[in-house]
Amino acid sequence: MPKKPPPGLPTRQQILDFIATSDVPAGKREIARAFALSAQEKIALKALLKDMADEGLIDSAPGRAFHAMGGLPKVTVLRIVDVDDGGNVWAAPERWEADVPAPRIRVRERKRGALGVGERVLARTEETGGGWTAHPMKVLKPSAEQMIGVLRGEGERMWLQAVDKKERREVAVYDAGGAEAGELVLAEKAGRPPRITARVVQRLGDPFAPRSFSLIAIHKLGIPDVFAAEALEEAARVARQPLGAGREDLTHLPIVAIDPADARDHDDAVWAAPDDDPANEGGWKAIVAIADVSFYVRPGSALDREARARGNSVYFPDRVVPMLPEILSADVCSLKEGEDRAALACHLQVSKVGALKAWRFTRATVRLAANIAYEDAQAAIDALLPELGSGRGTADAVGGGGAGATDAAVPHPPLHQPAAGPPPRDELGEDILTALSHLWDCWRALARARDARAPLELDLPERRVVLDDQGRIVSVAARERLDAHRLIEDYMIAANVAAAKALEVKKAPVMYRVHEPPAREKLVALKDYLETFGVPFALGQVIRPATFNHLIERVGDADFRPEIMEQILRSQTQAYYAPANHGHFGLALGSYAHFTSPIRRYADLMVHRALVSAYALGPGGLGGDEDFERVGETISALERRAMEAERETIDRYVAAFLSERVGQIVPVRITGVTNFGFFATVEGMGGDGLMPVRDLGGEYFRFDEAARRLVGETSGEEYAQGQRLDLRLAEANPVSGALRFELPEGRYGTPSAGARRGEGAAKPPRVLKRRGRPGNIRHQGRRK
Repeated sequence: MPKKPPPGLPTRQQILDFIATSDVPAGKREIARAFALSAQEKIALKALLKDMADEGLIDSAPGRAFHAMGGLPKVTVLRIVDVDDGGNVWAAPERWEADVPAPRIRVRERKRGALGVGERVLARTEETGGGWTAHPMKVLKPSAEQMIGVLRGEGERMWLQAVDKKERREVAVYDAGGAEAGELVLAEKAGRPPRITARVVQRLGDPFAPRSFSLIAIHKLGIPDVFAAEALEEAARVARQPLGAGREDLTHLPIVAIDPADARDHDDAVWAAPDDDPANEGGWKAIVAIADVSFYVRPGSALDREARARGNSVYFPDRVVPMLPEILSADVCSLKEGEDRAALACHLQVSKVGALKAWRFTRATVRLAANIAYEDAQAAIDALLPELGSGRGTADAVGGGGAGATDAAVPHPPLHQPAAGPPPRDELGEDILTALSHLWDCWRALARARDARAPLELDLPERRVVLDDQGRIVSVAARERLDAHRLIEDYMIAANVAAAKALEVKKAPVMYRVHEPPAREKLVALKDYLETFGVPFALGQVIRPATFNHLIERVGDADFRPEIMEQILRSQTQAYYAPANHGHFGLALGSYAHFTSPIRRYADLMVHRALVSAYALGPGGLGGDEDFERVGETISALERRAMEAERETIDRYVAAFLSERVGQIVPVRITGVTNFGFFATVEGMGGDGLMPVRDLGGEYFRFDEAARRLVGETSGEEYAQGQRLDLRLAEANPVSGALRFELPEGRYGTPSAGARRGEGAAKPPRVLKRRGRPGNIRHQGRRK
């Protein structure tokens, strides 16, 4: 600290000298204390500091500390901007408003390689003869005030229009960072309402390019898509290590992987054959071989930190954001035809009725006989076993891979799906065809056990975006459901059950996949909803998955069957990861853990480590200090983030595909009704859009919450959930993924914009309307 000056108001130069030499951030309080100012002098000091700021002599930092204009606060937030070839870390101030260029600051790391480009730190700064130096005090979370948007020019001003559907206001841009109007950018918000401004920190390109749609989700939700240099170096090093001694040799078995046609990674492969054990007459022996990721990714390593921070891979129509670097996820850990790979093998003994009689786990070496696409496997088995029929269904069951329902461990959808070719029987060879035949025979036993267990069955379509080689949208349609999908799903479920039960027997920690029964309030809401269709639902019964299956069977082929299934899905709880077992309601299983996808899910990697430790299978087991409960909460949240990103990206692709049909009449189904309008989805491809109540006409519309419908008080016109109708597509915004509908010409209510422009619309019928505000709402039957 400088020598205490004499009493009295300091001069401008004395204040600047004090700020420059103070060991602590110098705010008004510190300046007043240093100069022993009286109460009256403190008032004068406040005015003096304001004058100095107006004159450009000083600036204020967060926390109301001052620093010389063009300099840095003593303690401030920095963003890492570069790590040079010599390992030196460089940063820039997160906020810089001086007229001079921002300084380039060298960061003194406590631990070499701990900081990566883009990270934020709270640091203590000092100016030396060689420039500015920063000493990190704390690594900060990514800024929560970042937003993705499209720049819009208005004269000399620039505005940022957010891509988020919920963000309706534009934000003034005070620093465009060289970006131009029409560009997609990442910006940081500053200020407080109502004076919010934004600064562009990254230019992302053309917002309407198809490959931008996933980029929007990545940046908006903060999904890490760049690996730290330390993790990449470690991945390259461990990828070169030998498979290790003591592995069971399974290279002689015709093990096959059945995956999407363009899958980037292959976690799992399967094999089955008739069991020669007399105690299991008519039964089967099977192997589910899973990539041995735990052998390469050890607890506490740089790779482990990166994988835990991601929680899972995120799959978009045009790209994958992997949990592990590509050298591992798409190469060394991926099970590939003709190449020796490290695997954790689950050996199963399956009875003739599909029950799991025994299981064991080994570390093994596998050499796949083939990587086969679902469509090719189905075509081969259809030709080989014609008595099974085509094996082709309609759409994937939502429960197949979603976290909200049955949550089976099926492989992830591909990036894009080309049409299946002709049956590849001649290409596969007799050994592989025999292997497929055995797999199908054993699966029929597993399927019988599944049917007896009666898990939740919801046949709701999953949207499939097909892209060409340039990333342009070819089509959006429901994904075809094959027996080949169900086969892999049932083998994976069996292995997941075996992993959970094996760890229970060993009294080892388990990261369970938990899906609890529906909450009573959800069941009450479902009962009220079903009553609007005249479908009874008793609350006094014990609720099991079969309860909902019987409900769907009673509905039969009624037009409202999809709405009933959607509402049943909404009544389910969200599945999550936890070390406490509460069963899996959707799958009707008492013990269930995710074991089959360690390349793309951190939960599976933890289960692998637990098995390695419990069965003493060598290195790569648990580290001993894992907090399963905390990690379970974290990866469950990251899974929900990934699901949101994937869903939003599909919405953007659908909106882009539909943008060429704006102005046309499209068939829709109402999926939700609120007091401000209803939401509808385009039949056959999805994409939710709003039909505002203000555009339904000039009469009052009563909102019946229990029945989920809007009712016109004069006309009796109704808009109810599940209703099918034709609407005009008024807007399709690929950047936000939002759609907006209008009533077609000739319908009751306000004519669409197209009709008001005189585009050949029929004149609306004369209808008596109540006087009052258009689209006024009254509530009815609101339930607590």
